[in-house]
Amino acid sequence: MTESPAKSPANPTAKSTTVFEAPYILAIDQGTTSSRAIVFDRAGNIVAVAQKEFAQIYPDDGWVEHDPEEIWQTTLDVSRDVFAIAEKTGEIAAIGITNQRETTILWDRATGKPLHNAIVWQDRRTAEICQALRDAGHEKDIAARTGLLLDPYFSASKAAWILDHVEGARARAETGEICFGTVDSFLIWRLTGGTSHVTDATNASRTSLYNIHENAWDTALTDHFRVPPACLPEVLDCAAGFGMTDPEIFGRSVPISGVAGDQQAAAIGQACFNAGDIKSTYGTGCFVLAHTGDKALASDNKLLTTIAYRLDGKTSYALEGSIFIAGAAIQWLRDELGIVKDASETAALAESIDNNHGVYLVPAFTGLGAPHWAPDARGAIHGLTRGAGRAHLVRAALEAVVYQTADLMTAMAKDGVTPKTLNVDGGMVANDWVMQFLADILDLPIERPRVLETTALGAAYLAGLQAGIFGSTDEIAERWRLDARFQPAMAEKTRTQNISGWEDALRRTLV
Repeated sequence: MTESPAKSPANPTAKSTTVFEAPYILAIDQGTTSSRAIVFDRAGNIVAVAQKEFAQIYPDDGWVEHDPEEIWQTTLDVSRDVFAIAEKTGEIAAIGITNQRETTILWDRATGKPLHNAIVWQDRRTAEICQALRDAGHEKDIAARTGLLLDPYFSASKAAWILDHVEGARARAETGEICFGTVDSFLIWRLTGGTSHVTDATNASRTSLYNIHENAWDTALTDHFRVPPACLPEVLDCAAGFGMTDPEIFGRSVPISGVAGDQQAAAIGQACFNAGDIKSTYGTGCFVLAHTGDKALASDNKLLTTIAYRLDGKTSYALEGSIFIAGAAIQWLRDELGIVKDASETAALAESIDNNHGVYLVPAFTGLGAPHWAPDARGAIHGLTRGAGRAHLVRAALEAVVYQTADLMTAMAKDGVTPKTLNVDGGMVANDWVMQFLADILDLPIERPRVLETTALGAAYLAGLQAGIFGSTDEIAERWRLDARFQPAMAEKTRTQNISGWEDALRRTLV
């Protein structure tokens, strides 16, 4: 590993001698396990940050839900907290929003009350809906229009399920009394006091209802999934006027001027503005996104074609690989097994043993995503012996994240994407052991930026573009700074043995 001379502070909220550059931008980062708000200045410095976790609801096998009211309340609380702190030294000029994608909420247009818990992107309950569409011969048409696979991961089948299971919902949706949205739409609706029912092109592109080539909701898709067009939001560029906040929320109205789904926002925060740029984000899941320019490159290896961003009416595309379980495996070790009390313990435990001793975790807790797309697969631990203990399970969970990334990178290479480096971000990348193992298994240099909160930073950059705080994407790219570079150091024989063990565990799981 090599590091740049300058390092960001370990605690971004600690007092420092930083002179913040006004105006400020509030970035709302509504994620799968927590809601976070960060205020950035125009130089990209963090002025204030607050975060609150919320409950994960598991009603049945493979089902995952969130309470939309808890999403809203935690978002409101953290946003107000940082707003109050930041406005002691400067003025917040704009708000950017980034969000867990695909998670689906339907609510009453008149009251704003959700019809049902949010169905989370990890949820697999709609496998039968997707299979019925497959059996009816619609799979190729859906993929051609959306760039997505026919899978419960995406929003459309989730919306259809709610409409089918809440009494009277479908009839009311047909008349426009019900609003459909991903989390960004729901938050904008609440923040603007119900005056804006909008989304951006990146979130729309993950619903399976949006034609990414025509940049419009597609009636063929809404017919396939039986989602009434009357309930859909207006789709805007990623930097646009999404509405003004209700003055009662912050004491004055503030424009919401930037929105992108979390992975696209992370790519923007990593300044992936050119074809060939690639980043991997390690949060609850792991998502590798490769910019492909103005061409929607179709994958032959079960990767997704998606919108990277749309600015000034011009669309840029990306290939994406989605891993459902990354940091969530560490949460599982902490919350369900009690093996660790905090994620910070995992690096030392992994280092305490010289290798994995043949223990592999395949974290298919809610099925497997790209490039396998096995919704019915379930998690498994292989290679346990009497000598296996706490450190082996922790190391297996960390290694699983890396092996899944390697699977994605192999698929991308087959599609013609061969990066010279991989930019990383998200909470897990603070773990140096994981980053070095990632470099070793991929046999590729790994670059970690100074600002790890690239998802929130990307939302702030989008808001700043619309607000005139930043003049161009080139100006944003100039702000990227390296924190650490991890160079491959593993012997080829060891790398091959590790990957072979993973592939064997994967085969056994997929049987």
